Amino acid sequence: QVQLVESGGGLVQAGGSLRLSCAASGRTFSHYAMGWFRQAPGKEREFVAAISWSAGSTYYADSVKGRFTISRDNAKNTVFLQMNSLKPEDAAVYYCAKGRYGGTSQREYDYDYWGQGTQVTVSS
Repeated sequence: QVQLVESGGGLVQAGGSLRLSCAASGRTFSHYAMGWFRQAPGKEREFVAAISWSAGSTYYADSVKGRFTISRDNAKNTVFLQMNSLKPEDAAVYYCAKGRYGGTSQREYDYDYWGQGTQVTVSS
């Protein structure tokens, strides 16, 4: 069983930055890709970013490319999402997820464990 706990969400002004963290339990964290997804009110959950097991590969949604950076620390079983130049449309509940495999994916089906989410609010 894997548990994922997100933190770092909050209220920020447009143009500001936040850094989300996701702490994972389990000894095999470093074997799997990790991803971040988000869900805004009234919208479906969408892919944000993913990182491969070794951090050698990253993948971003077009809407966040150049503004968000995903990284991981396998020694600490933690994945991060650095969010810069935040926009009101970035406001959502952000979820981290553990991949079923080592490579990156934007498909929810390729993730088998999910955190409870952390709220990000961006004021204009």
